[in-house]
Amino acid sequence: MTKHRLIPTLSAPRVASALLGACVVLATGSVGSAALADSHTAQNRPASTPLEVAAERLPKVSAAQVLDLASKQIGVRENSQGGGTKFHSWYMSSPRAQETVARDGGSIQGYANAPWCAMFVSWVGEMAGIRPTMGWDAYTVTHAKWFKDNQHWGTTPTPGAVVYFDWAGGKNLSGIDHVGFVKKDNGDGTITTIEGNTGNGNVEQRIRPTSQVVGYGYPVYAG
Repeated sequence: MTKHRLIPTLSAPRVASALLGACVVLATGSVGSAALADSHTAQNRPASTPLEVAAERLPKVSAAQVLDLASKQIGVRENSQGGGTKFHSWYMSSPRAQETVARDGGSIQGYANAPWCAMFVSWVGEMAGIRPTMGWDAYTVTHAKWFKDNQHWGTTPTPGAVVYFDWAGGKNLSGIDHVGFVKKDNGDGTITTIEGNTGNGNVEQRIRPTSQVVGYGYPVYAG
């Protein structure tokens, strides 16, 4: 597959207004990668971001558990039309699909064969019980902006982080093409990932150069 990015037909003001429908109240501003080094993991300290507040009401789920769930999906593949996975079916039946159709146009049926890398990440968060700190969307750019607006965005690859790619090596969120999970920082300028809608339309484990990474979103995990 070469097409990973679901392109909506919406204007910038509609993107901004659509973010108000996210599952937690968005906060303005962002923090640097150094401060985020530990902020995505639940600590024994008062919650300081909207996602940390949301996490207090959720099951305690570790990054390792999320990666195990994602890994168990390896081998799931799309049909000849580019869809037909359980990730498509779940997203189409979710309230979020109605919200994103209202935001982006089209129809819910249009998701049946749509690029599904973001649906895969969203499905994992839902199945793990931490969707309010993982976010959910079918559009990679909006999903990345959600993490940034919630102050859980940075440049450090950590296990369980949601990683966003621009194949051209750009660093602007608007250029994001693809999304997956970080499994491991290999320490040599590459990361090991678990991604949906990659290769020939599969869930696969891959090794990617960090030069193609735009940034990382940090769900809130138990320590």
